[in-house]
Amino acid sequence: MTFNVLLQYILPHRALSRVVYWATRWTFAPWKNFLISQIVQSYQVNMAEAAQPDALAYQHFNAFFTRKLRPDARRADADPAALISPADGKISQSGPIVDGRIFQAKGQEYTAAELLGDEAAAAPYRNGRFVTVYLSPRDYHRVHMPLAGTLKETVHVPGRIFSVAPFAVEAIPRLFARNERLVCHFEGEHGPFVVVMVGAILVSSVATVWDGLVIPPYASSIRRKSFAGQNITLERFAEMARFNMGSTVILLLPEGMAELDALQPQQAVKVGERLGLQTKH
Repeated sequence: MTFNVLLQYILPHRALSRVVYWATRWTFAPWKNFLISQIVQSYQVNMAEAAQPDALAYQHFNAFFTRKLRPDARRADADPAALISPADGKISQSGPIVDGRIFQAKGQEYTAAELLGDEAAAAPYRNGRFVTVYLSPRDYHRVHMPLAGTLKETVHVPGRIFSVAPFAVEAIPRLFARNERLVCHFEGEHGPFVVVMVGAILVSSVATVWDGLVIPPYASSIRRKSFAGQNITLERFAEMARFNMGSTVILLLPEGMAELDALQPQQAVKVGERLGLQTKH
């Protein structure tokens, strides 16, 4: 076990994340300008895409990190049957879900039931498809709909807040099924699908367009919220949520809903780009 991996087990995850949560919202100009400048320079952030291209004009670091893009900066694939990327980032893994098991990295896997926190809810995805997208600090941090869908339920699953950087994904067993996360269940034209917002150390804060800030507070037990009858329907490519800082998005599709393109690990993707093609029942 490397020192970096050992740290993931011994660091006080939630305490550190709470400190970072408030530090990234401090409006003291020298502080927020220092943080923003460090990220822009270190990760070569393309501010020309932003609706507000002046990085230091943002009220605080989190406002910069969750910045809007220009309306023309991202486009949805022109084919209405295309399954599109919900986030900017890199493909961590993608492919078939085999008898309920999802590939994490070489030698590592976890189950759909563990990820969703519910054996019955995982049943439709037993032999479906999955796509995992990792967002780095340089990426746009708003998450969009991969397909049109009506929100049925959210499930806030408690857990650890390990890093989701590649070194941790390769070394920590069942990482995505152990981290704090928000599971969003949708019903689409051809069946159900799930978008999972996975938290990570220092960055475990998630907001949705329908509920605002959801994490924190951190959960001590599974929290379910039904949206049945509320008719919250979002079109393909519509914004659905955001990470206050960055993390990972996992998309689960039932068998027969879509076929994925030949996506490669570490392949760069942007919101709206095609990941595959829906297949009709």
